[in-house]
Amino acid sequence: MALLARCLLVCLFPLVILSLGCLPSRGSAMGLPRPPPNMNFTVAVEGYVWCKGCRYAGYVQSKGASPLQNAAVMLRCRRENSTWSLWGATDESGHFTIQTAKLVAPFRSRDCTAYVLGSPVRACRLDLKPRWNKGLPLKLRKFVPVSDVGLQALYTTGDFLFAPNVPGKC
Repeated sequence: MALLARCLLVCLFPLVILSLGCLPSRGSAMGLPRPPPNMNFTVAVEGYVWCKGCRYAGYVQSKGASPLQNAAVMLRCRRENSTWSLWGATDESGHFTIQTAKLVAPFRSRDCTAYVLGSPVRACRLDLKPRWNKGLPLKLRKFVPVSDVGLQALYTTGDFLFAPNVPGKC
């Protein structure tokens, strides 16, 4: 029995050491490798805007919410003395995508935040997530090939949630 245990230890130890070298680098997000520094890539940010507790068109029972169409979404990036903003709007499913037209090199994802400036539905304007005047951070999902540019970093914000101003009154 001791021989078997010693054999397993001798055989498995090198495998553990080798596997440590395969861990993602310290600068990668969600285990995704960084693109080469000289590679040009664009950025896309996507997410959803919902009205929790109201049954409007497109209601999703598992979320207990309805998508909010035509919600204005802003992507704002700030670093040192530089700031830029891009705008988008949600479609009928409450989904938005904001894409940059070129490389946004001086900005990192932690410099950027997405905001929904308010609900387009008068009865559903109470901010649940995030609270008023706060935005959601970007989370890297993946790098996708884009024919014109080469590579695009696709980020997500998750869900923005609004609720009725008066509970139960949609």
